[in-house]
Amino acid sequence: MNFVMKAAMGGGPPDVGKMLGGEEKEEDPDAAKKEEERQEALKQQEDERKGKYAKMEAEREGMRQGIRDKYGLKKREEAEAEAAAAAEESVEGSLTRPKKLVPAGCGDEEEEESIMDTVMKYLPGPLQDMLKK
Repeated sequence: MNFVMKAAMGGGPPDVGKMLGGEEKEEDPDAAKKEEERQEALKQQEDERKGKYAKMEAEREGMRQGIRDKYGLKKREEAEAEAAAAAEESVEGSLTRPKKLVPAGCGDEEEEESIMDTVMKYLPGPLQDMLKK
């Protein structure tokens, strides 16, 4: 009951001064040693985790390389480097911007003729004669 009266009158509980930092905390002599051990344990766990993921990534890269070898694929970085080198070779002596690469088969005269010949094979005789003129 005494506590309730003091709280109501504004006296507050007896530990309020400690909560507000009124009294100095007693330092644990082993606190620094414990904190150092904790930090060391955290660092060791982090190193183990990094090692685990590095090992997993090495295994994955081995599998990727096996697939590349099997199907004759190149690494993405190598393919991009080759494409960039090819683009730079054509630009070296030029004063203008590089030309866009035209895919094979686009705009070739020979290709257009072979397509026309292919279409002509499937047309009836009278239509072939009309188109040849």
